[in-house]
Amino acid sequence: MHLIKTYESQDEANEDATLLKGPTRVASERDDNTIIYNLFAKPTWANLHKLKMYDLPDLKALLSIRTSWKTGELERHKQILQGLERAAKNFNIQIPGHWK
Repeated sequence: MHLIKTYESQDEANEDATLLKGPTRVASERDDNTIIYNLFAKPTWANLHKLKMYDLPDLKALLSIRTSWKTGELERHKQILQGLERAAKNFNIQIPGHWK
């Protein structure tokens, strides 16, 4: 399991944990006078998509209209892929070829 996301609300962290597949854990941590909640889970693209991270919902919408992309869509796709490359490196996961 890896740290997937950090929250200020325990309820929000627990709610998001229910969306994910595989084992999850929410752990609290005190930072000065603030408590933060860390969500640990298996870093899969499906789990990251359920949390709406790394613009994955936008990527899904873009890919559905891929045949009619214009300059704006191409640029947005490039931006999203740059973020996905960082996530893939951090979580040691592969970007599916059909997303590129």
